[in-house]
Amino acid sequence: MSEKEAAVEIRIDRWLCAVRLVKTRPMATQLCEGGHVRVNGNAARASTKVRAGDRVDALIAERERILEVVRPIETRVGAPVAATCYIDNSPPPVVSEIAPGIKVMRGEGRPTKRLRRELIRLHRGARD
Repeated sequence: MSEKEAAVEIRIDRWLCAVRLVKTRPMATQLCEGGHVRVNGNAARASTKVRAGDRVDALIAERERILEVVRPIETRVGAPVAATCYIDNSPPPVVSEIAPGIKVMRGEGRPTKRLRRELIRLHRGARD
């Protein structure tokens, strides 16, 4: 990495959008304002600058992301290029089932009467 690349600083909201971690820049700004983004351990505002080597901790879509900035970019790029701009040290996503034995699959159409009753029973039990 050259000295010129190391000196480049980009706003955190622009970087999060450019590397495709959020869909839009306003979403990145909301994450920062909500206190869900930290840069090098400090709470980040949308205008906080990041450079190569910085650590970014973010809670995005209810998932903890721990990233190391490799290349600060400003414009949104394709997914393969965006993946080269950071190192992802995030823990694996937590996979949870609704309940043992009940699996709801997308695209299978309407639930059966039996499955619907089980889901209602689970929903009622969660409220109590």
